[in-house]
Amino acid sequence: MEKTINIRGRLLEIDRPLVMGILNVTDDSFYGGCRVMEEEAVAARVRQIRDEHADILDIGACSTRPGSESVDEATEWERLRRALVIVGREWPEAVVSVDTFRAGVARKCVEAGADIINDVTGGSDPDMFDTVASLHVPYILMHMRGVPATMQSLTDYADVTADVITELAFKVRQLRERGVCDIIIDPGFGFAKTVEQNYEMMSRLDEFVKMDLPVLVGISRKTMIWKPLSITPDDALPGTVALNTFAMLHGADIVRVHDVAAAVQARDVVGMLDIKK
Repeated sequence: MEKTINIRGRLLEIDRPLVMGILNVTDDSFYGGCRVMEEEAVAARVRQIRDEHADILDIGACSTRPGSESVDEATEWERLRRALVIVGREWPEAVVSVDTFRAGVARKCVEAGADIINDVTGGSDPDMFDTVASLHVPYILMHMRGVPATMQSLTDYADVTADVITELAFKVRQLRERGVCDIIIDPGFGFAKTVEQNYEMMSRLDEFVKMDLPVLVGISRKTMIWKPLSITPDDALPGTVALNTFAMLHGADIVRVHDVAAAVQARDVVGMLDIKK
């Protein structure tokens, strides 16, 4: 049975992996190639993601790289507001996800046209779950412990895959109790996990798929790729494509990427294989 996401009354079918293109309107994202701040640079990035055939556009205005400090809520909202205006002008039919952990910002963004809330903290804001329920929008529930400034000190698991699934399932129940229908789960690669734990989870991705919810994988140019190879994020595209291909072959429904064209090409080639998930 194919999975679907309800986008303002329109069902977005996941009959093949979807590619989510990243638009970071920040000045401190870990990957410099995706930082855009000025209006024309934002517009150009939106057009690039559109022309490279992304299925979803994900806008972030508050860096969540390890060790980062959050910008204040007013700054985050103003960045997102400007970006949403530009997206509405350059790509009005885009399916737009907003990467925020603040319930107040999430509400404003949906009222301004966003379709999906992508919460990397998995509901750290106590108002987030109720807010998403009242907005009737899809919610990306990512696993993370702590906050970006502390998360890499919170990597003590008995069994990382089993523990992450248990923690996600607990929050899925909370969302279901509030009437949230469209939940996408994200194992949170790189968030409160060591490099070794990231690969352990990736090798057992099928266990997340068994939760019977759309699964998002976000590993684009992350530390788990470039650190063990002794390279930099700028040089990590081949490794990113390799891991995204593995993820798609093992059940990932959405891949979140900086490099849309490469991911779309990998997805289309994978689609030519007669392999069942």
